[in-house]
Amino acid sequence: MGNPEFAVPSLKCLVQSDYDVTAVMTNPPKQMGRGNKERRSSIDAQASELNIPVIHAGLLDAPALINQLKKLTPELFVIVAYRILPKILLEIPSIGSVNLHGSLLPAYRGAAPIQRAIMNGDKMTGLTTFLLKPSVDTGDILHQKIVKIQPDDTYGILSEKMSLIGSDLLLKTIKNFLGKNIIPMVQDNSIATTAPKIQSAERIINWKDNAVNIANRIRGLNPKPVAHTTLESKWLKIFHASTENGTHKSAPATVIERTKTKLLVQTGEGGLSILSLQREGKNQMDIQEFLRGTSIKEGDRLGT
Repeated sequence: MGNPEFAVPSLKCLVQSDYDVTAVMTNPPKQMGRGNKERRSSIDAQASELNIPVIHAGLLDAPALINQLKKLTPELFVIVAYRILPKILLEIPSIGSVNLHGSLLPAYRGAAPIQRAIMNGDKMTGLTTFLLKPSVDTGDILHQKIVKIQPDDTYGILSEKMSLIGSDLLLKTIKNFLGKNIIPMVQDNSIATTAPKIQSAERIINWKDNAVNIANRIRGLNPKPVAHTTLESKWLKIFHASTENGTHKSAPATVIERTKTKLLVQTGEGGLSILSLQREGKNQMDIQEFLRGTSIKEGDRLGT
């Protein structure tokens, strides 16, 4: 069970193993764009390519879905980046349900653990496999793997890296769990932290914040949903940036250095050098290309 690209390596790993993948459950396709083209989840597309039956689940407690899953007589549910399963679903597999999560639980329970770790400036994160309960990421821990966050890791880069590491961890977990070689460890709820879904307001850059925090936010929201500011009342997406120390008398959001190759913006503490961005209605471009086509100058302000 899963939806995004993060779950694809785990599916491939299971298919290549000795285990029998009976079916894949994922969200129904969405109608996208002006032409209402059908857009399937990444795991849906991969399962179809591997000729694995796909179950499109709407309401997770729908009687028709429950009956369909019971007929498969599954021994184990394997969940990667999916929704919260109700108790009635968790009672179906004869052995249990194993989940792969992108953090070292009980840290970062929720929908956006990888993004939150980068946005918070963490140097380390990890992966956890655990037994599923009908609540968010609270089940007993089976295995964990530490993953270092590199200074230039974006959400996209780190997510891909962790999806590959996670697929190996998941296979190891299933083998040891079925072989009864794991003693599940209860999570310490007193030290739990949350990683809720990214809200629209969090995408907007607060130039009064310090440069390091802003740069981490930009990394954590790349490639989606992408950090935003405004220029001349139009949205400006920022994909990459670096920080510079030093003090300046200009107000936050002010352009303090503009050359043919550099755009440095004052923050609440330090400067932020924008490296790649996208203007509203345009394609993503590096800063040199952007500066060739704009009249932005020192003293101008972003986000106003």
